[in-house]
Amino acid sequence: MGTKSLTITEEAYEQLKAHKREDESFTETILRLTGEERDLMKGFGTMRDVDGFREAVDGARGDLDDHLRRRTER
Repeated sequence: MGTKSLTITEEAYEQLKAHKREDESFTETILRLTGEERDLMKGFGTMRDVDGFREAVDGARGDLDDHLRRRTER
């Protein structure tokens, strides 16, 4: 596989670097972030063990339900 040199801004570099995992190259990072076969369902459930996450979701859902209920009662 050949290589190419790219010129990017400092801002773009810093954002790419922030997404780069410790064990991967920048090429691997770009391929991971732009791959066509990204599994959108892969991340579901990853936050379930984070303290307070369930309560935050339930609270947001309740707030949204209340807001929608008020809008339909007008």
